[in-house]
Amino acid sequence: MTVAVPQVPVCDLRLRLVAAFIAIACLSQLRTLPVALAALAVAGLVAAWRRPDGRLWRRLLHVEGFLLLLFATLPFTMAGQPLFSLGPLTASVEGVERALLIAAKVSASVLALTALLGAVEPVRLGAALRALHVPEVLVRLFVLTARYLSLIRDEARRLQEAMRMRGFRPGTNRHSWRSYGHLLGMLLVRALERAQRVEEAMRCRGYEGRFPYLAPPSPTARDWAGLCAALAFGLAVTMADRL
Repeated sequence: MTVAVPQVPVCDLRLRLVAAFIAIACLSQLRTLPVALAALAVAGLVAAWRRPDGRLWRRLLHVEGFLLLLFATLPFTMAGQPLFSLGPLTASVEGVERALLIAAKVSASVLALTALLGAVEPVRLGAALRALHVPEVLVRLFVLTARYLSLIRDEARRLQEAMRMRGFRPGTNRHSWRSYGHLLGMLLVRALERAQRVEEAMRCRGYEGRFPYLAPPSPTARDWAGLCAALAFGLAVTMADRL
């Protein structure tokens, strides 16, 4: 017996892109830490409601790994009231606050992007970008990069497995760096060969420099309501930051 699964209506991607741009533009202009933390909390709640699976927090964890470098350098390089010393280095209160502010804004922006566009396929996102009159060259680069990035990653994994099967053990020596250089060179060569084959296949199928996209349907009232909610969120955090 087949069970029919109800389909969830898809929101208009054009308005979701505009909403994401508005939210990130407003978040990037925040200057006070309490407002940035409040915006981070709101973005986290919305993202958890929209995407309750564990992939959301794994993506955020990758971003926080890069932000650790910010906390390791900015407090010691920004002048201000001393907070603590670590050998010859002195961390300032202003540096810690600035690092927290940047981390909160970046994390809130990532959560907003994940909530709005995290489950969108690259092809659909490219069609929405083209409908917003983004140049065809940029759309084509984005779609092809997103499409073949996983293939290049798989190719790199196969090359690394082949190196391990031949007894390669990474270390901090000249042989390891030379082997990694050969790995990168072979990966670039294979990626170039794949790109040439893909281009020939596309030309054989009548490709003339642009992808054929269907005309998107008109936005619904729910789509406009979502855009208004993103606009209200951006205005609210901007006004609270300036008060």
